[in-house]
Amino acid sequence: MAKKFPFHPKHPERVCWGCDKYCAASDLQCGNGSGRTLHPAEMLGDDWYLHGDWGLEDAPAADPSAEPPTHD
Repeated sequence: MAKKFPFHPKHPERVCWGCDKYCAASDLQCGNGSGRTLHPAEMLGDDWYLHGDWGLEDAPAADPSAEPPTHD
């Protein structure tokens, strides 16, 4: 079973998001020969899951009045 994909990780820059292993950025295990894969929030912003079809069943509902989450 695949791990649950985090919507707002605290430090997305520390992890490779390219597969279900979620390796540390300094210890890539999948062997794809490239750098780490960015988390969608790093590329698209905190509301990344609201745009497009990501195939995530447990995505939070869009609430236009809610403030975007912060990265503490």
